[in-house]
Amino acid sequence: MKSWQERISMDTEIRFGKPCITGTRIAVLDILGWLANGMSYEEILADFPSLTREDILAALAFAANREENTKILVSA
Repeated sequence: MKSWQERISMDTEIRFGKPCITGTRIAVLDILGWLANGMSYEEILADFPSLTREDILAALAFAANREENTKILVSA
């Protein structure tokens, strides 16, 4: 699989700059929401033929990377 950086882009003119699958208006948030609501990869791909399995994996990798780089501030 290509790295997620090759599949995810942000453009202020598309979905207000939200991270999207390059060449589409499908946001990473959309894909994560569909998966969280129980849609299978096959259902997502059937509903959105412009997506590939690698796009779904890239969205997950993007979210994992963002989570890994989130800093939590704890006040004492």
